[in-house]
Amino acid sequence: MLAVVKLVAGLLGNAYALVADAIESATDMVGSLLVWGGLRIASRDPDERYPFGYGRAEPIATAAVAALMLGAAAGIAIEAIRAIRTPHDAPAPFTLAVLAVVIVVKIVLATRVLRISSRTGSVVVRADASHHQADAITSGAAFIGITVAILGGPGWEAADDWAALVAAAVIIVNGGSLFRASLRDLMDRAPDPGLLAQVREAALETPGVSAVEKLKVRRSGTGLYVDIHVQAHPAMSLHDAHVLSGRVKGAIRRRVPAAVGVLIHMEPYDADSSELSVVDATAPDGSITNPSTTRATHDR
Repeated sequence: MLAVVKLVAGLLGNAYALVADAIESATDMVGSLLVWGGLRIASRDPDERYPFGYGRAEPIATAAVAALMLGAAAGIAIEAIRAIRTPHDAPAPFTLAVLAVVIVVKIVLATRVLRISSRTGSVVVRADASHHQADAITSGAAFIGITVAILGGPGWEAADDWAALVAAAVIIVNGGSLFRASLRDLMDRAPDPGLLAQVREAALETPGVSAVEKLKVRRSGTGLYVDIHVQAHPAMSLHDAHVLSGRVKGAIRRRVPAAVGVLIHMEPYDADSSELSVVDATAPDGSITNPSTTRATHDR
């Protein structure tokens, strides 16, 4: 509805900035459909073909939304440059009222979707929120441009076209940021150090754990997959080690509910050589490959 209203008002009111805004709303609608489809696929349970689940559908959908934004921005910029070079009449004043309503609606939508993104940690929902924010920005730029064109009088008719060009630049920046974020998730970039610290602390606070040797965490959709090596007393029986690994897994999941998969590797604790590490591994001969890590100071 927003796209249709803006398109009709832009054509009737001779406001290309409003037409550009309508194009952005149309891509916003398609982007939201991509988000919806990505979430539906990502919510499927793991199966034999995809044992780690379908979470990667989220960053793929995010990349698609970002590409859509970049394509729309390129089209808007090209048409805005053409309009700037072609003399035309100033926009009609009624287009400002249309834009005022559109800005309010888009701010409400962006705020609501961003709140859901923060609560769920969904990258693709955050992409949709950014798309709504970009639409609100383009509408604001169009409002300013049309106002300048109307108040400026003869010679200022192209002000709304320049506003459309500015809006295109904003969309390109937002789209590029989303694309980089999706690529980071697709390439299994480690999460922020604060989350790694939570996982490590949950393991170390479990009675029986002497040290954390290695820790790797990757994101898949809204879930996290943890691969952690914990050290315990070398004389511990296999049964007790298995029980302890279950306690560590439970502690991590309680501390980080997004950890949908936790793989525990039990290792014998050596007080002389054991060190606390985040990603580094031990060499085949048992030596530590990263001497810069912090030595564990406690043995439960």
